[in-house]
Amino acid sequence: MEKRHLGRTGLRVSRLGLGTMTWGRDTDEHEAAEQLKEFVDAGGTLVDTADVYADGGAEYLLSRLTDTLIPRSELVIATKAGSVPDSDRRFDTSRGRLLAALDASLRRLGTDHIDLWQVHAFDPATPTEETLHALDLAVSSGRARYVGVSNFSGWQLAKAATWQRCAPGRVPLAATQMEYSLLQRGIEREVLPAALDAGLGLLASSPLGRGVLTGKYRHGVPQDSRGASPYLSGFVQPYLGERSRRIVDAVATAADGLASSPLAVALSWVRDRPGVSSAIVGARTAAQLHAALSVEALTLPDEIRGALDDISAPVRRYPDQDWNEL
Repeated sequence: MEKRHLGRTGLRVSRLGLGTMTWGRDTDEHEAAEQLKEFVDAGGTLVDTADVYADGGAEYLLSRLTDTLIPRSELVIATKAGSVPDSDRRFDTSRGRLLAALDASLRRLGTDHIDLWQVHAFDPATPTEETLHALDLAVSSGRARYVGVSNFSGWQLAKAATWQRCAPGRVPLAATQMEYSLLQRGIEREVLPAALDAGLGLLASSPLGRGVLTGKYRHGVPQDSRGASPYLSGFVQPYLGERSRRIVDAVATAADGLASSPLAVALSWVRDRPGVSSAIVGARTAAQLHAALSVEALTLPDEIRGALDDISAPVRRYPDQDWNEL
Protein backbone atom coordinates (compact mmCIF):
# COMPACT_ATOMS: atom_id res chain seq x y z
CA MET A 1 0.00 0.00 0.00
CA GLU A 2 1.24 3.47 -0.86
CA LYS A 3 2.46 5.63 2.04
CA ARG A 4 2.02 9.38 2.34
CA HIS A 5 3.51 12.04 4.59
CA LEU A 6 1.13 13.33 7.23
CA GLY A 7 0.98 16.98 6.28
CA ARG A 8 4.33 18.74 6.46
CA THR A 9 5.86 16.20 8.85
CA GLY A 10 8.26 13.31 8.49
CA LEU A 11 5.61 10.82 9.61
CA ARG A 12 4.45 8.54 6.80
CA VAL A 13 1.13 6.70 7.01
CA SER A 14 -0.67 4.25 4.76
CA ARG A 15 -3.12 6.03 2.46
CA LEU A 16 -5.86 3.80 3.83
CA GLY A 17 -6.23 3.62 7.60
CA LEU A 18 -8.03 1.08 9.76
CA GLY A 19 -10.78 2.48 11.98
CA THR A 20 -11.79 0.73 15.20
CA MET A 21 -15.02 2.43 16.28
CA THR A 22 -16.91 -0.90 16.31
CA TRP A 23 -14.15 -2.89 18.04
CA GLY A 24 -15.11 -4.25 21.43
CA ARG A 25 -18.79 -3.70 20.73
CA ASP A 26 -20.00 -4.87 17.29
CA THR A 27 -16.63 -6.39 16.31
CA ASP A 28 -15.28 -9.08 18.64
CA GLU A 29 -11.65 -10.05 19.21
CA HIS A 30 -11.64 -12.79 16.57
CA GLU A 31 -12.97 -10.45 13.86
CA ALA A 32 -10.66 -7.64 14.97
CA ALA A 33 -7.66 -9.98 14.71
CA GLU A 34 -8.65 -10.97 11.19
CA GLN A 35 -9.05 -7.33 10.21
CA LEU A 36 -5.69 -6.26 11.62
CA LYS A 37 -3.86 -9.18 10.01
CA GLU A 38 -5.49 -8.49 6.62
CA PHE A 39 -4.72 -4.78 6.91
CA VAL A 40 -1.04 -5.21 7.79
CA ASP A 41 -0.55 -7.92 5.16
CA ALA A 42 -1.84 -5.41 2.58
CA GLY A 43 0.78 -2.87 3.70
CA GLY A 44 -1.44 -0.82 6.00
CA THR A 45 0.11 0.95 8.99
CA LEU A 46 -2.30 3.58 10.37
CA VAL A 47 -4.77 2.32 12.98
CA ASP A 48 -7.16 4.91 14.34
CA THR A 49 -8.99 4.58 17.65
CA ALA A 50 -10.26 6.73 20.55
CA ASP A 51 -10.55 6.48 24.30
CA VAL A 52 -14.37 6.48 24.07
CA TYR A 53 -14.75 3.71 21.49
CA ALA A 54 -16.53 0.93 23.41
CA ASP A 55 -15.67 2.90 26.57
CA GLY A 56 -11.98 2.12 26.10
CA GLY A 57 -12.59 -1.41 24.87
CA ALA A 58 -11.27 -0.69 21.38
CA GLU A 59 -7.91 0.50 22.74
CA TYR A 60 -7.68 -2.50 25.04
CA LEU A 61 -8.50 -4.89 22.21
CA LEU A 62 -5.82 -3.31 20.02
CA SER A 63 -3.28 -3.84 22.81
CA ARG A 64 -4.14 -7.55 23.01
CA LEU A 65 -3.53 -7.90 19.27
CA THR A 66 -0.20 -6.06 19.37
CA ASP A 67 0.84 -8.44 22.15
CA THR A 68 -0.05 -11.61 20.26
CA LEU A 69 -0.49 -10.91 16.53
CA ILE A 70 1.18 -7.80 15.09
CA PRO A 71 4.31 -6.14 16.55
CA ARG A 72 3.65 -2.65 17.89
CA SER A 73 6.54 -1.34 15.80
CA GLU A 74 4.68 -2.13 12.56
CA LEU A 75 1.78 0.18 13.39
CA VAL A 76 1.15 3.90 13.48
CA ILE A 77 -1.36 4.15 16.33
CA ALA A 78 -3.59 7.21 16.44
CA THR A 79 -6.01 7.80 19.29
CA LYS A 80 -8.16 10.65 20.55
CA ALA A 81 -9.13 12.26 23.85
CA GLY A 82 -11.51 14.94 25.01
CA SER A 83 -14.95 13.32 24.75
CA VAL A 84 -16.61 12.78 28.13
CA PRO A 85 -19.67 10.74 29.18
CA ASP A 86 -21.31 13.71 30.90
CA SER A 87 -24.90 14.80 30.29
CA ASP A 88 -23.92 18.43 30.92
CA ARG A 89 -20.73 18.53 28.85
CA ARG A 90 -19.89 16.55 25.72
CA PHE A 91 -16.22 17.55 25.60
CA ASP A 92 -13.60 18.45 28.18
CA THR A 93 -10.22 19.44 26.75
CA SER A 94 -8.81 21.02 29.89
CA ARG A 95 -5.12 20.27 30.40
CA GLY A 96 -5.70 18.04 33.41
CA ARG A 97 -8.47 16.06 31.74
CA LEU A 98 -6.51 15.53 28.52
CA LEU A 99 -3.28 14.41 30.19
CA ALA A 100 -5.16 12.01 32.47
CA ALA A 101 -6.91 10.59 29.40
CA LEU A 102 -3.56 10.20 27.64
CA ASP A 103 -2.14 8.19 30.52
CA ALA A 104 -5.25 6.00 30.58
CA SER A 105 -4.98 5.38 26.83
CA LEU A 106 -1.32 4.39 27.19
CA ARG A 107 -2.25 1.86 29.87
CA ARG A 108 -5.05 0.35 27.79
CA LEU A 109 -2.91 0.26 24.65
CA GLY A 110 0.01 -1.28 26.51
CA THR A 111 2.51 1.09 24.94
CA ASP A 112 4.80 3.89 26.10
CA HIS A 113 3.83 6.31 23.32
CA ILE A 114 1.06 7.29 20.92
CA ASP A 115 2.19 7.96 17.35
CA LEU A 116 -0.58 10.52 16.74
CA TRP A 117 -2.58 11.93 19.65
CA GLN A 118 -5.64 13.98 18.71
CA VAL A 119 -8.07 16.29 20.49
CA HIS A 120 -11.42 14.71 19.69
CA ALA A 121 -13.38 17.96 19.32
CA PHE A 122 -13.32 21.66 20.13
CA ASP A 123 -14.29 22.54 23.70
CA PRO A 124 -15.71 26.09 23.98
CA ALA A 125 -15.45 25.97 27.78
CA THR A 126 -11.66 25.61 27.78
CA PRO A 127 -9.21 28.25 26.46
CA THR A 128 -7.62 27.00 23.26
CA GLU A 129 -4.12 27.75 24.55
CA GLU A 130 -4.71 25.49 27.56
CA THR A 131 -5.80 22.63 25.33
CA LEU A 132 -2.81 23.10 23.05
CA HIS A 133 -0.39 23.25 25.99
CA ALA A 134 -1.48 19.70 26.85
CA LEU A 135 -0.36 18.64 23.37
CA ASP A 136 3.03 20.29 23.90
CA LEU A 137 3.45 18.45 27.20
CA ALA A 138 2.45 15.15 25.62
CA VAL A 139 5.20 15.45 23.01
CA SER A 140 7.88 16.90 25.29
CA SER A 141 7.33 14.04 27.76
CA GLY A 142 7.65 11.43 25.02
CA ARG A 143 4.11 10.15 25.48
CA ALA A 144 3.10 11.30 21.99
CA ARG A 145 5.18 11.60 18.84
CA TYR A 146 2.81 13.84 16.82
CA VAL A 147 -0.40 15.68 17.65
CA GLY A 148 -3.51 16.82 15.86
CA VAL A 149 -7.15 17.75 16.25
CA SER A 150 -10.48 16.37 15.12
CA ASN A 151 -13.85 17.95 14.34
CA PHE A 152 -12.57 21.54 14.50
CA SER A 153 -14.30 24.11 12.29
CA GLY A 154 -12.26 26.22 9.89
CA TRP A 155 -11.67 29.15 12.24
CA GLN A 156 -10.95 26.85 15.16
CA LEU A 157 -8.40 24.91 13.14
CA ALA A 158 -6.72 28.05 11.79
CA LYS A 159 -6.51 29.52 15.29
CA ALA A 160 -5.00 26.35 16.77
CA ALA A 161 -2.50 25.85 13.95
CA THR A 162 -1.39 29.49 14.08
CA TRP A 163 -0.99 29.43 17.88
CA GLN A 164 1.25 26.38 17.68
CA ARG A 165 3.51 27.97 15.07
CA CYS A 166 3.75 31.47 16.52
CA ALA A 167 6.30 30.76 19.28
CA PRO A 168 9.38 28.54 19.64
CA GLY A 169 8.91 25.38 21.64
CA ARG A 170 5.33 24.70 20.64
CA VAL A 171 4.60 21.58 18.65
CA PRO A 172 3.01 22.23 15.25
CA LEU A 173 -0.18 20.34 14.54
CA ALA A 174 0.35 17.44 12.15
CA ALA A 175 -3.20 16.54 11.17
CA THR A 176 -6.89 17.14 11.41
CA GLN A 177 -9.41 14.31 11.28
CA MET A 178 -12.77 15.10 9.70
CA GLU A 179 -15.63 13.27 8.07
CA TYR A 180 -15.25 13.44 4.28
CA SER A 181 -17.06 11.59 1.53
CA LEU A 182 -19.16 12.10 -1.57
CA LEU A 183 -22.09 12.46 0.82
CA GLN A 184 -20.33 14.91 3.14
CA ARG A 185 -18.16 17.53 1.50
CA GLY A 186 -18.75 20.30 4.04
CA ILE A 187 -15.07 20.52 4.99
CA GLU A 188 -14.29 21.88 1.52
CA ARG A 189 -15.84 25.23 2.48
CA GLU A 190 -13.40 26.28 5.20
CA VAL A 191 -11.71 23.38 7.04
CA LEU A 192 -9.83 21.89 4.12
CA PRO A 193 -8.49 25.26 2.88
CA ALA A 194 -7.33 25.99 6.44
CA ALA A 195 -5.62 22.60 6.70
CA LEU A 196 -3.88 22.99 3.34
CA ASP A 197 -2.71 26.51 4.22
CA ALA A 198 -1.32 25.37 7.58
CA GLY A 199 0.32 22.23 6.18
CA LEU A 200 -1.83 19.75 8.09
CA GLY A 201 -2.63 16.32 6.69
CA LEU A 202 -6.30 15.36 6.51
CA LEU A 203 -7.43 12.03 7.92
CA ALA A 204 -10.75 11.40 6.20
CA SER A 205 -13.15 9.51 8.45
CA SER A 206 -16.36 7.82 7.21
CA PRO A 207 -15.12 7.97 3.59
CA LEU A 208 -17.95 5.62 2.57
CA GLY A 209 -20.64 7.93 3.88
CA ARG A 210 -21.13 5.81 7.02
CA GLY A 211 -21.52 2.76 4.77
CA VAL A 212 -24.26 4.24 2.59
CA LEU A 213 -21.99 4.67 -0.46
CA THR A 214 -21.48 0.91 -0.68
CA GLY A 215 -25.05 0.71 -1.97
CA LYS A 216 -26.18 -1.65 0.78
CA TYR A 217 -29.05 0.66 1.79
CA ARG A 218 -30.52 1.22 -1.69
CA HIS A 219 -33.39 -1.18 -1.04
CA GLY A 220 -33.79 -0.98 2.73
CA VAL A 221 -31.77 -1.45 5.91
CA PRO A 222 -30.04 -4.87 6.11
CA GLN A 223 -30.44 -6.53 9.47
CA ASP A 224 -26.68 -7.10 9.85
CA SER A 225 -25.74 -3.49 9.00
CA ARG A 226 -24.76 -0.52 11.15
CA GLY A 227 -28.08 1.03 10.21
CA ALA A 228 -29.78 -1.77 12.15
CA SER A 229 -27.40 -1.60 15.12
CA PRO A 230 -28.88 -0.21 18.35
CA TYR A 231 -25.68 1.79 18.84
CA LEU A 232 -25.13 3.10 15.30
CA SER A 233 -28.52 3.42 13.58
CA GLY A 234 -28.61 7.14 14.35
CA PHE A 235 -25.12 7.42 12.83
CA VAL A 236 -26.38 6.15 9.45
CA GLN A 237 -29.86 7.70 9.29
CA PRO A 238 -28.82 11.24 8.18
CA TYR A 239 -27.45 9.82 4.91
CA LEU A 240 -30.53 7.92 3.78
CA GLY A 241 -32.37 10.84 2.15
CA GLU A 242 -33.18 11.71 -1.47
CA ARG A 243 -29.96 13.65 -2.16
CA SER A 244 -27.91 10.73 -0.92
CA ARG A 245 -29.88 8.35 -3.11
CA ARG A 246 -28.99 10.33 -6.24
CA ILE A 247 -25.29 10.32 -5.34
CA VAL A 248 -25.30 6.60 -4.51
CA ASP A 249 -27.00 5.87 -7.85
CA ALA A 250 -24.29 7.84 -9.66
CA VAL A 251 -21.57 5.93 -7.83
CA ALA A 252 -23.23 2.63 -8.75
CA THR A 253 -23.39 3.70 -12.41
CA ALA A 254 -19.69 4.60 -12.36
CA ALA A 255 -18.85 1.27 -10.76
CA ASP A 256 -20.74 -0.61 -13.47
CA GLY A 257 -18.81 1.27 -16.16
CA LEU A 258 -15.48 0.46 -14.52
CA ALA A 259 -16.37 -3.18 -13.76
CA SER A 260 -15.71 -2.29 -10.13
CA SER A 261 -17.83 -1.81 -6.99
CA PRO A 262 -19.54 1.26 -5.52
CA LEU A 263 -17.33 0.86 -2.45
CA ALA A 264 -14.14 1.03 -4.50
CA VAL A 265 -15.33 4.03 -6.53
CA ALA A 266 -16.41 6.05 -3.49
CA LEU A 267 -13.28 5.22 -1.50
CA SER A 268 -10.96 5.97 -4.39
CA TRP A 269 -12.61 9.38 -4.83
CA VAL A 270 -11.86 10.37 -1.22
CA ARG A 271 -8.41 8.81 -1.04
CA ASP A 272 -7.15 10.91 -3.96
CA ARG A 273 -8.66 14.27 -3.00
CA PRO A 274 -6.16 17.11 -2.45
CA GLY A 275 -4.88 17.24 1.12
CA VAL A 276 -5.96 13.74 2.14
CA SER A 277 -3.15 11.84 3.84
CA SER A 278 -5.25 8.78 4.64
CA ALA A 279 -8.86 7.63 4.34
CA ILE A 280 -9.91 5.71 7.44
CA VAL A 281 -12.05 2.65 6.79
CA GLY A 282 -14.09 1.30 9.70
CA ALA A 283 -15.13 -2.20 8.68
CA ARG A 284 -17.33 -4.39 10.86
CA THR A 285 -16.00 -7.65 9.40
CA ALA A 286 -12.80 -8.86 7.76
CA ALA A 287 -14.72 -9.51 4.53
CA GLN A 288 -15.78 -5.85 4.40
CA LEU A 289 -12.22 -4.73 5.00
CA HIS A 290 -10.92 -7.03 2.27
CA ALA A 291 -13.29 -5.35 -0.19
CA ALA A 292 -12.07 -1.90 0.90
CA LEU A 293 -8.40 -2.82 0.54
CA SER A 294 -8.97 -3.81 -3.08
CA VAL A 295 -9.32 -0.10 -3.92
CA GLU A 296 -5.54 0.19 -3.95
CA ALA A 297 -5.61 -0.99 -7.57
CA LEU A 298 -8.19 1.61 -8.70
CA THR A 299 -7.63 5.17 -9.88
CA LEU A 300 -10.70 6.96 -11.20
CA PRO A 301 -10.58 8.36 -14.76
CA ASP A 302 -10.84 12.15 -14.87
CA GLU A 303 -14.24 12.03 -16.59
CA ILE A 304 -15.80 9.89 -13.88
CA ARG A 305 -14.18 11.89 -11.11
CA GLY A 306 -15.55 15.08 -12.65
CA ALA A 307 -19.06 13.65 -12.91
CA LEU A 308 -19.01 12.58 -9.27
CA ASP A 309 -17.67 16.01 -8.28
CA ASP A 310 -20.60 17.66 -10.03
CA ILE A 311 -23.42 15.54 -8.62
CA SER A 312 -22.10 15.75 -5.05
CA ALA A 313 -20.99 19.39 -5.10
CA PRO A 314 -21.82 21.22 -1.84
CA VAL A 315 -23.62 24.55 -1.87
CA ARG A 316 -21.25 27.36 -0.91
CA ARG A 317 -22.93 30.43 0.47
CA TYR A 318 -21.35 33.76 1.32
CA PRO A 319 -18.94 34.08 3.11
CA ASP A 320 -17.78 30.49 2.60
CA GLN A 321 -14.58 29.72 0.75
CA ASP A 322 -15.27 30.21 -3.02
CA TRP A 323 -18.92 31.06 -2.31
CA ASN A 324 -21.29 31.01 -5.26
CA GLU A 325 -24.63 31.83 -3.59
CA LEU A 326 -25.67 34.72 -1.37
